Amino acid sequence: FFRRETILRAIKVALVVGPILIIINHHDSLLQFEFSHRLYFKFMLTFLVPFFVSAYSSAQAYSAQELRVNESPK
Repeated sequence: FFRRETILRAIKVALVVGPILIIINHHDSLLQFEFSHRLYFKFMLTFLVPFFVSAYSSAQAYSAQELRVNESPK
């Protein structure tokens, strides 16, 4: 999970997916310029979710790959 490439990939995914989700889910507030502390908190969560999903899936893929390498005949 804490590999440099995992974190960088997760950041890139969050920076692409986060704004798309914010526009989809909060377009009405954005268009009316209705910002609140609660909305900023939702924005932060909207970036964190794709970050953690990407990081988790990358970590799982690395783990599975290491298992296959260790189990392969030598």
